[in-house]
Amino acid sequence: MAAGKIQGIPKWERKMRIILCVLGLGLSVYALHVELSKERNPDYRAMCDLGESVSCSKVFTSRWGRGFGLVQFFVAKDNPLNQPNSVLGIIFYTLQLGLGLSLSKRAAMFLVFSSWVSVAGSLYLASILAFVLGDFCMVCVSTYIVNFALLFTNLKRRSAIEGMKEKAG
Repeated sequence: MAAGKIQGIPKWERKMRIILCVLGLGLSVYALHVELSKERNPDYRAMCDLGESVSCSKVFTSRWGRGFGLVQFFVAKDNPLNQPNSVLGIIFYTLQLGLGLSLSKRAAMFLVFSSWVSVAGSLYLASILAFVLGDFCMVCVSTYIVNFALLFTNLKRRSAIEGMKEKAG
């Protein structure tokens, strides 16, 4: 086994995955907390609400804060399928962390695919943030950065696993 690698996977990959997923989970849990607090108390002011055009609670409670603003076209606004984006983030980062433990090629492909979906969602929500809401959300932008970094990490992982499989076979 080469130094700095765990069964063909670079050592940095595991550490980076844990850091990114824990950061993503923390941001998602905080976003959910802000959204639920604002729903219970309209006067609630989150730490990330710095001004009129720098307000994460404004973003989280907008129509695009649930189901990417798209699910409500197919189901009622209060339908259980129309979850806050932060709940989807919690599921995503948990799956990324869990599947990152597997060395299977299938898991690596799913990690890459789900990362591409998260990056597409990040680009969509970033455009809504900038061009529709005219707001800056530090929590949102931080999750976009985490999603792009996870995509990079997952692409490197997939390449390493494919290289392992070629050497073994």
